[in-house]
Amino acid sequence: MSGPVRVRGSVVIPDAELSWRFSRSSGPGGQHVNTSDSAAELSYDLLRSDALPQTYKDRALQRLAGRLVNGVITIRAEEHRSQLRNREAAKARLSALLAEATAPPPQARRPTKPSRRMQARRIEGKRRRGQVKRGRSGRFDD
Repeated sequence: MSGPVRVRGSVVIPDAELSWRFSRSSGPGGQHVNTSDSAAELSYDLLRSDALPQTYKDRALQRLAGRLVNGVITIRAEEHRSQLRNREAAKARLSALLAEATAPPPQARRPTKPSRRMQARRIEGKRRRGQVKRGRSGRFDD
């Protein structure tokens, strides 16, 4: 099984901060499916974690506010038949979720104005388009 969950750069969440629960997967399966706990539920206490730097933690708490329950992120994986593969899928999803949530905000757009040449080209295109449309009508009074 893979090691700790990598968030971004050298920031990782150790396995000790992750808690797991296992249950039976829903959906179709074979004879084995009704007796094995193959669905994996991964919980990570973001609020009390020491693994993330404070800036990352603040960003993640703000961006994931709708997904958190008392500061805990829960991810359920049951798409594979094997518990091991579901554990890997849950870890990968947590890693992607935290990488996106801790990303720095995008650079603000600096507003610009179109050049005079571009404005003139736009108006000329509109004028030409109007002529084409006028040419389609039965009128010939230009």
